[in-house]
Amino acid sequence: MQEKILILDFGSQTTQLIGRRVRELDTFCEIVPYNKFPKDDKSIIGVILSGSPYSVYDKEAFKIDLSEIRGKYPILGICYGAQFMSYALGGKVEPANTREYGRANLKTFDHENPLFKGFDENSQVWMSHGDTITELPAGFKVIASTDKVKNAAYQAENEKLWGVQFHPEVFHSTQGTQLLKNFVVDICGGKQDWSAASFIDTTVAELKAQLGNDRVILGLSGGVDSSVAAVLLNKAIGKNLTCIFVDHGMLRKNEFTDVLHDYECLGLNVIGVDASEKFFADLAGVTEPEKKRKIIGRDFVEVFDAEARKITDARWLAQGTIYPDRIESLNITGKVIKSHHNVGGLPEEMHLQLCEPLKWLFKDEVRRVGKQLGMPEHLIKRHPFPGPGLAVRILGDITREKVRILQDADDIFIRGLREWVDTDGVTLYDKVWQAGAILLSTVRSVGVMGDERTYENPVALRAVTSVDAMTADWAHLPYEFLGKVSNEIINKVRGVNRVCYDISSKPPATIEWE
Repeated sequence: MQEKILILDFGSQTTQLIGRRVRELDTFCEIVPYNKFPKDDKSIIGVILSGSPYSVYDKEAFKIDLSEIRGKYPILGICYGAQFMSYALGGKVEPANTREYGRANLKTFDHENPLFKGFDENSQVWMSHGDTITELPAGFKVIASTDKVKNAAYQAENEKLWGVQFHPEVFHSTQGTQLLKNFVVDICGGKQDWSAASFIDTTVAELKAQLGNDRVILGLSGGVDSSVAAVLLNKAIGKNLTCIFVDHGMLRKNEFTDVLHDYECLGLNVIGVDASEKFFADLAGVTEPEKKRKIIGRDFVEVFDAEARKITDARWLAQGTIYPDRIESLNITGKVIKSHHNVGGLPEEMHLQLCEPLKWLFKDEVRRVGKQLGMPEHLIKRHPFPGPGLAVRILGDITREKVRILQDADDIFIRGLREWVDTDGVTLYDKVWQAGAILLSTVRSVGVMGDERTYENPVALRAVTSVDAMTADWAHLPYEFLGKVSNEIINKVRGVNRVCYDISSKPPATIEWE
């Protein structure tokens, strides 16, 4: 049985970061809604309570009965998690005089406490809360303070229960990973045996047992997730896997033929379907972003379903769904930011059981599994690409001509990132999490080419650095590179006379424009 840390999600934007940091410690973890604790799960070795957008005094604040977990597992509360435990057990939480947000330093901490083993003096931490713990419950002790926060961290005496009002999971807490390691490995006894190799061995065995000699259909997108899922399934069931790759006409330049070739080289059984005529016809005149996404999702299901029905003995549908897709889709606040293209939506009448071999992995873990499986670098390191393709990178309605313009501009940008080697010997493409061009087809700008006045569309370039796409910063690409790419796009792409660079971070902006 795979041991794990259970993370109870109280709605924090950084809950996934906690999960990633635990996984980076080669320890399996699972994130579940705060009120969905799996009582009969014998594999849990420790529990982490996440932060939350709420105050413990809010009527709608998420709360649990701590008696169900207290004394049964080591517990670490982070920010709201720490405040809630203190409040629920008899302590006092009050609004801070000023919102405590940003960098702080641990002025004092208990060097003997196992949570702070290996910590340096004056260690930097990241605060982000409006309330603060002003009084601890009886039987609790302070184990760390900052200049402004007396109860920055606490422990219940003679009990494996800790709370920290700062966020150890974020990059700005310089020894946050050390704190999480102290909790996960030393306090909870994690064996650190979660790895790409162990995942492959376990998953292949599970797939063989689950699928037997059944036929499986997998929808390929050309992206990392579905590609790794296909290779993993191929390793488990071989010829019983049939992959379907649908071209909706809004892929990158030459992508349909290039990706089909890659898949054939990997020994996969792939059926390529050019359905671009249907997609363009159904998208004609549509400008609203969410409506575009839903039309593409609906059409994809229809095309995929028609092709899948030709495989009459198929019993399973496989998807490259990864863990962040599932977590976001089960967001406990119930708020949808935008539709996911690979979670749900397939017709029930297909009567296929669902197989998701990557459903527990984060994106970087998927890449490590792909590398362990021997997949080529250019497939493993491929940037994320939206399911609706260039349709959500064209502002306004979709036409073949607009897609042609954007494909050409995007190709110059991506090829340039791959070819430009930075001063440290790494290509810009490998330094960037995600990049692409956006066609501002609802905007026309004046330009001069030769002796003629032009009135054409601008293109915006977008490149971000990130770890998991939950937060992202704009990539600080060299001016020389941006100048070269801008010049090449304007000179070579008919219909473009201006290039801009997007310097927005996420939040407040999203990575995609639509």
